[in-house]
Amino acid sequence: MRETVEIEAPIERVWAAVHEDFKNATKWSSNVDRIEILTDGPTRKGTELRYILVTPGGKQALEVEHTTVTPGKTVAGHFVKGPLKGDWKYSYSEREGRTKLVYTMDYGPNGIAARLFFGIIERQLPTDVAKTLKSLKKYVESGKGPKPKAKK
Repeated sequence: MRETVEIEAPIERVWAAVHEDFKNATKWSSNVDRIEILTDGPTRKGTELRYILVTPGGKQALEVEHTTVTPGKTVAGHFVKGPLKGDWKYSYSEREGRTKLVYTMDYGPNGIAARLFFGIIERQLPTDVAKTLKSLKKYVESGKGPKPKAKK
């Protein structure tokens, strides 16, 4: 799966909303009830998060681990626990103050229960990701979300 969005804002603003301001992710992410940070410190290689997702089958926990973090460029990782197995990646580029965000995910069912419902997941997930990226665009372009930290 691959989804792309262009946002009228610099990378730093988009990055901060997606990878730093987890407590407000529910304001733009369509299926997230909350995000729990399982590791200390800023987002980096090894950061682990637990997403509590609202799904047609009820709330589901999905844990991810970051394997690559290059600020302003790429964040990638894999699913470590929950209904999905596989990898995900956010890639960023900027041109004239406009950020292009590409989200890719290679996934499959993890466990017997997930296999039973995978047809539903497979049909719903691309729609949910597209909706979430559109909501992120609206959220950031409206001036909401964190402002990037000043560089020292």
